[in-house]
Amino acid sequence: MPGKMDDIVALCRRRGFIFQSSEIYGGINGFWDYGPLGTELKRNLKNAWWKDVVQGELIGPDGNPVDIVGVDCTIIMHPRAWVASGHVGGFSDPMVDCRESKARYRADHLMLLGARGEAASQLFAFVSGDDKGLATARKKLEKYLKRSLADGDLEMRPFTAIGADERAIAVGPDATEKGTLTEPRQFNLMFKTLVGAVEDPSNYAYLRPETAQGIFVNFQNVVDSSRVRVPFGIAQVGKAFRNEVTPRNFTFRSREFEQMEIEFFIRPDSANEWYAWWRAERYRWWQSIGLAGANLRLREHDRDELAHYAKAGAGVCDIEYKFPFTDPDFGELEGVAHRADFDLRQHAEHSGKGEKARYFDQERNERYFPHVIEPSAGADRGTLALLCEAYTPDESRASKVFMKFSPRMAPIKAGIFPLVNKDGMPEIGERLWRELRTSHAVEFDEKQSIGKRYARMDEAGTPFCLTIDSQTLQDGTLTVRHRDDQRQERIAVDRASEWLNTAVSGA
Repeated sequence: MPGKMDDIVALCRRRGFIFQSSEIYGGINGFWDYGPLGTELKRNLKNAWWKDVVQGELIGPDGNPVDIVGVDCTIIMHPRAWVASGHVGGFSDPMVDCRESKARYRADHLMLLGARGEAASQLFAFVSGDDKGLATARKKLEKYLKRSLADGDLEMRPFTAIGADERAIAVGPDATEKGTLTEPRQFNLMFKTLVGAVEDPSNYAYLRPETAQGIFVNFQNVVDSSRVRVPFGIAQVGKAFRNEVTPRNFTFRSREFEQMEIEFFIRPDSANEWYAWWRAERYRWWQSIGLAGANLRLREHDRDELAHYAKAGAGVCDIEYKFPFTDPDFGELEGVAHRADFDLRQHAEHSGKGEKARYFDQERNERYFPHVIEPSAGADRGTLALLCEAYTPDESRASKVFMKFSPRMAPIKAGIFPLVNKDGMPEIGERLWRELRTSHAVEFDEKQSIGKRYARMDEAGTPFCLTIDSQTLQDGTLTVRHRDDQRQERIAVDRASEWLNTAVSGA
């Protein structure tokens, strides 16, 4: 559904959800800025995650409240931490360069298009999931063969599945000549930087590619300084950076992004029950904030997908959303993984702490490395999923579209409008706005017709509009207009704060 995604991207820019970073200079690929509405939406998502996971009361599979504390770790860590975690040696993607266009691609994202059943002397490459790129490759192929092709005449194969002979006849996505794509080679995804004034290899460091390692290296500090005992979790929300070969699909695959991660430390013999519990709990949470339809699914990893830190057979799953650019397939929102004790062992070994880093279980009077269940979610991908899910075309409205956010996620909770800009209505509206803004993000608007103001709020995803009209002057009530069905009701002005609190919380 590329057309829908184009419409969503256009609305995001027009209404101030998301902008291309450094747009006035032509932009920078893989980096995005959030505008006023996008900032509120993303903040609502992160705040809901923190409130529900860290501050809320969850009852675990053992019948006890789940204990989770927070940390906020630095983006730059000691470089040896990334050696221990395996990122320096193994955090890479296969990369292909085009000698003609100078463009760079991930080898596992490239597909080759040819005619089914024909010996090819040219194959045309495109990036998987790029419908415009596929259409361009098809036009090149048809021009080369000098005839039109039906869908059934097309044959697509991954670039990584072909040999050197076929790579020699491949035409790159942005090229005109064949044989310009290089052999795939590994490319480390970490951003390298310098710490200190001298440009010397001894001063090299990295921007963190994930937030998890900051939690692991602080495990003993948290245990020693807090009253936490296994089972317990450490949570963190923060930026991470990956030098993606081919960032694409709007904010889905970016070079700078934000993660919401929990490392939940457990006794090794309780891994299965805690994994199953976190798996169900995290899926339920995404449903609770508005992704409750058929676009959300839970998928267990196949054995050949397991990461190096995952304990074989213990469980790794993804919570996935069907984005317009992945349809009919799904893209990852959050992973839930049993990381076993890999990370704590690695840091104990590489830091020289050894057996001293083992956790002491007072109840069992024994030392061990706890196992870890990791629910790791993307705040940017979550925000993008909320935008895609909310986007609702409606030709009956002046705006032609409205954003159907759940009230809890909506960037603006209510618009406050005087019906006309006279007779004391603006003054009543402004007093109400000042009252409500102490608790909620609300907007006061007295410009243009009421229909145009409703249209602006529909595009922003505002669930309620509170209108001060002539009846307000008579009996102290106002009109509430509901976004989704445009239903209207009247409530007392002096009850508006209580009413909005209830409507936003869903109580």
